[in-house]
Amino acid sequence: MIILSPSILASDFTILGEQMRQAEAGGNDYFHFDVMDGMFVPNISFGIPVLISVRKFTHKTLDVHLMVEAPERYIDKFIDAGADIITVHQEACKPLRDTVDHIHERGKRAGIAIKPGTDIDVLDEYFGLADMFLIMTVEPGFGGQKYMDVCTGKIRNLRERLAGKGLDTDIQVDGGITRENVETVLSAGANVIVMGSSIFKGNITDNTKYFSELFKKYD
Repeated sequence: MIILSPSILASDFTILGEQMRQAEAGGNDYFHFDVMDGMFVPNISFGIPVLISVRKFTHKTLDVHLMVEAPERYIDKFIDAGADIITVHQEACKPLRDTVDHIHERGKRAGIAIKPGTDIDVLDEYFGLADMFLIMTVEPGFGGQKYMDVCTGKIRNLRERLAGKGLDTDIQVDGGITRENVETVLSAGANVIVMGSSIFKGNITDNTKYFSELFKKYD
């Protein structure tokens, strides 16, 4: 299944609720929630109080991406705030297997993310454990960046490795995904597509509907 996960980082926070309604009218599947601490990445975004508010506003799956140092410190707090999926970075989470296990023990789905410069070999030992792998297709920290073409091969390689193990684990991509390149990542094997500006700039409902209809061709 191809899943559309609009990133609220690109939304207008003065009218966040209305913009989320517009995305839902277009048929999105998830909402992507980027948490940045100014240490693991050079920016600060938002955190638990915003997630609590967003959870009250939608029944959609909340897809929380922790771009923070030592994310294991916050797992329970984000789950209690309403996260359905929590993704942590291989580069930032040292007790990674224990953290994934803990997310599962709390009844939630666990993802593992890597930056563009990290080799996908580091994910091999988590095949069959993680529910989702996130390949960042820009350097994390800021929205609106251009997709890094080198990541296409990484997506394809990861999908082939998973298939070789008989696994259909979700592969999420995040960063610079547009109308012009989305079919490139879909063809490479990604199936959870994070989009910020491509959804929230312009007519949100029309943008969401465009991608939702396109994705049905790949299901």
